[in-house]
Amino acid sequence: MSRILPVLTVLLAIMAIWYLAAFWMNAQWARDQAARAGSELTTTALIADTMNQQRPVLPTPHQVATGLWDGLTGQAVTSRRSLVWHGWVTLSATLAGFAIGAGAGVLLAVGIVHNRAMDQSVMPWAVASQTVPILAIAPMVIVVLASMGVTGLLPKAIIAAWLSFFPVLVGMVKGLRTPDGMQLDLMRSWNASAAQVFWRLRLPSALPYLFASLKVAIAAALVGTIVGELPAGATAGLGARLLSGSYYGQTVQIWAALFTAAILAAGLVLVIGLIERMTLRRMGLAR
Repeated sequence: MSRILPVLTVLLAIMAIWYLAAFWMNAQWARDQAARAGSELTTTALIADTMNQQRPVLPTPHQVATGLWDGLTGQAVTSRRSLVWHGWVTLSATLAGFAIGAGAGVLLAVGIVHNRAMDQSVMPWAVASQTVPILAIAPMVIVVLASMGVTGLLPKAIIAAWLSFFPVLVGMVKGLRTPDGMQLDLMRSWNASAAQVFWRLRLPSALPYLFASLKVAIAAALVGTIVGELPAGATAGLGARLLSGSYYGQTVQIWAALFTAAILAAGLVLVIGLIERMTLRRMGLAR
């Protein structure tokens, strides 16, 4: 109970602030509609109106919850109105991009740690690549690949990989360099080869850093996928739901899609956390 109470307190505070903000932001529309009708709203009627507008500026928590529930359970999963269907489209590109980005990050990290030339040449370019806004890169990637006849999952996966490789690269480099000189000297005194040093010393030392960076990378991959769905005018995916909601002023749809993306990201991070605990426990690195 002592652990749950602070969480519930923060949650209730957020809900209260959210409802107050919804009342403040939606009240002007309610007053304008009443003025056009030549009537006045009582305080009770004004509060009721701001809490249940069809197209509110800021939807209330219960409106978002209703839209989220309807999108997840109220539609057939094969329907284009289903958030499950759109979530799967986004998830498939996210996982593909995450696999590409994580693989590239690990391979580059191994090369950087074992090769001084790569350390001095690749690492600065990797840092520089993250200074370019993804909103500037995404349209170029989509347009260039579309001109080559490549559409669908791959362009979004490339954008997701662009965002996800850097956290893995930095975390893996840090982890592989964790062993100190005394440990490396001890391995050399045992006449261990470079491969043995890597598999038996560097890699086990790097795993906690790797899994921490993978959690960041999977969330970044999801963001990259959603961003990749926006400039192409996609009709599938959570980005498409955000886009169509903004076109037609369906703010509840926008917030429901945002919460679906948040739930999806939390689930992916949780899965990586479970894999981390199983792996580290199996290797004797955690209880």
